[in-house]
Amino acid sequence: MKFYYGAVVFAHVVSAVISVGPLFLLLPLIRRLRMAKAEAEDIYLAFIRVIIRLVMHAGHVLVISGILLILSGPWPWHTSWIVLTLGVMLLSGVFLATGFSAVLKKFHEPGNNKDAIIKKLRRTAWIYISLMLVMLWLMVQKPVVW
Repeated sequence: MKFYYGAVVFAHVVSAVISVGPLFLLLPLIRRLRMAKAEAEDIYLAFIRVIIRLVMHAGHVLVISGILLILSGPWPWHTSWIVLTLGVMLLSGVFLATGFSAVLKKFHEPGNNKDAIIKKLRRTAWIYISLMLVMLWLMVQKPVVW
């Protein structure tokens, strides 16, 4: 049982790193996208989509391993840091599904201001990074709120 729990903790930590780390690659890509020529824009957008997809799949592993840890660990579901983490996780899942996709779809629509879209993409990236860091803090610190 000890090996199982340790292996699941390891998978959980690695998936957390993969869920947060690549998001920081978005920032220089978005900066370069601002000055990119038309033929390079699609390449940058493809990299951004790959990063978002990687973060999304790592998030799936994170959720599954987190559920396994709660089921086999010492904390009940109603513990405050678990409830808060689940709330932030749901918020970030909705945000990831809608925030980036909506912004990326608008990029090649005629008549759109690319600078405004890039600014919104950068803001979206920072909001998502902030949500992920809040979740990471909750999981590491395990604050007792109630």
